[in-house]
Amino acid sequence: MTEPIYVQIHDEIKEAIDAGRWSAGERIPSERELSIQFNVSRMTLRQSIMLLVDEGYLERRIGSGTFVATKRVQENLDSASSFTEMMDAAGKKASSQVINYKVGLPTALEAEKLEISTDTSVIRMERVRYGDDEPIAFEVAIVPQKLLVGIDEDEITKSLYQALISNGLIVNKAKRILTAAAVNERVARLLAMNSGDPVLVLTQVTTDDQGSPFEFVRTQYAGNRYEIQL
Repeated sequence: MTEPIYVQIHDEIKEAIDAGRWSAGERIPSERELSIQFNVSRMTLRQSIMLLVDEGYLERRIGSGTFVATKRVQENLDSASSFTEMMDAAGKKASSQVINYKVGLPTALEAEKLEISTDTSVIRMERVRYGDDEPIAFEVAIVPQKLLVGIDEDEITKSLYQALISNGLIVNKAKRILTAAAVNERVARLLAMNSGDPVLVLTQVTTDDQGSPFEFVRTQYAGNRYEIQL
């Protein structure tokens, strides 16, 4: 049985992407140009494009056109890996931009998650995390200050896990909750997204080898650049 025309076009475009004729991040021809190329209506062509968008091969950018999607960063929820380790596994260079760093007191929720009192000093750090200079996530991490005594801010912001490990902490496991949300205007600007675009929100409490929580993190991942591996 012959496949529908839009599926045949889908397959041809997918093959072109797989063969590298269009590279990641490159804008593909407009629907009008492609409909002329394949000698079909724009409605038929749009079916092919939307199928490729749904499969993660293409992504639409409002006001800009349709682009070949970049490879998404994958994370296995069964492991307590750092962002740097995730980027290494994806073949990307990890980097961060610190948006806010301060010492203060935790909220009631943060104190509960970290099993500390609300008058315990914590370090609160907001960072944009990048893979190959592309913004992947906006992260807010809260750690009791006593765990990072003697370590300067530059070392902490460069790699929080390495700073903790250098102070003798042994990372054990993480309890994670994943939800979906619409990104707000502030985070959208930081992640080069449109306000209201989808983000995956990962809330994590990480414990040491004694079972004590040492880190509470809330991370918003750009929905078109990150995926969960179950």
